[in-house]
Amino acid sequence: MKITKDEVLYVADLARLDLDEASIDKFAGQIATILDYVDKLNEVDTAGVRPTSHAISLTNAFREDEHEQHLERDKALANAPQKEEGNFVVPKIIEG
Repeated sequence: MKITKDEVLYVADLARLDLDEASIDKFAGQIATILDYVDKLNEVDTAGVRPTSHAISLTNAFREDEHEQHLERDKALANAPQKEEGNFVVPKIIEG
């Protein structure tokens, strides 16, 4: 499929791209090659082939929630560089 320079410039304008003459010719050729390939793919007989969303079958790895004992505060704070009144102390990152 032939792509014109005007079509490349139109798309470049939509994308707010400033292209030089060499880039316009280059992209016109590359886009034409891609569209030719898509046309070739359209020739493939896909009758009886179910649509897929992934190349491989996927299954969810969900599991049931399980209630477990939480980590005790003293153990959670054991390796904290700074702690105060049972809480982690972290540097202030947002100026108010």
